[in-house]
Amino acid sequence: MKLATKLVAPFALVLSFAWLQQSNVAHAEEHRGEHHEGHAAPPHEHPVVPRPAPPRFQPHPAGVHPHGPTVRPHAVRVLRPMPIRRGEHPWRHWGHPEFARPVYYWDWAGVRTVTCTAEDSYGDQYPITQDTFAGFGLVNMTSVEDDALDRCYQESGGDQSCFLATCSHY
Repeated sequence: MKLATKLVAPFALVLSFAWLQQSNVAHAEEHRGEHHEGHAAPPHEHPVVPRPAPPRFQPHPAGVHPHGPTVRPHAVRVLRPMPIRRGEHPWRHWGHPEFARPVYYWDWAGVRTVTCTAEDSYGDQYPITQDTFAGFGLVNMTSVEDDALDRCYQESGGDQSCFLATCSHY
């Protein structure tokens, strides 16, 4: 007798689940006939959820990077900064290897001067500075970055390891 009372609840649950499945199949069969008679199916009404705005930039937590410095400490010699006028390219363009260019989270409306620095294999740094204009933005950074790389390549005697060390603004 005890076994029968223990099986009543699971049996009732299975029976109600089977009944629910059968009623869903019957309901679908009724509506399938309507669709084959040439009537257009009612449009599915999915709620349109607006795409959220991207998250705001969050600065790194204070303190040391958990994996150590991203650039190992090394001897550096910074050469005299070279101011250049907008649109001038005083160094011959170096066909440098492709690299992932940084994305700058700057308030572009407030940027007045950009300084980019390239570094060669000896640790010599070659900064260039350029005044900006109203409307200067990320798309214009490529020419300033390239000018720093071009200076590094030419003034280092063709060092193929020149890389973009940093860019800043004020």
